[in-house]
Amino acid sequence: MSCGEPHETDCSEVLDHLYEFLDREMPEGDCTKFEVHFEECSPCLEKYGLEQAVKKLVKRCCGQDDVPTDLRSKVMGRIDLIRAGEAVPERDLTAQDTDRSATAAE
Repeated sequence: MSCGEPHETDCSEVLDHLYEFLDREMPEGDCTKFEVHFEECSPCLEKYGLEQAVKKLVKRCCGQDDVPTDLRSKVMGRIDLIRAGEAVPERDLTAQDTDRSATAAE
């Protein structure tokens, strides 16, 4: 995605690190670069707005649920595999947790 205009910070860099920006998990200087980019690039601003809305919806709907401690690392591992273009296992992330719970209950 790109508006076709040159920017100091490339659209692909912004989109690759969008969740870090949304979660405020990047240095302040990088946040400032992204904010400048969003002012200049309407396609990236639109993507940012969409992802921000999804994040708020998930928080509102699922914010009270307890999450297994290792789930975040599993999800981030899958994201890294997808970004690297590697095959992602067919098995659902939660299936492993369900299997462990069933084994523990026996």
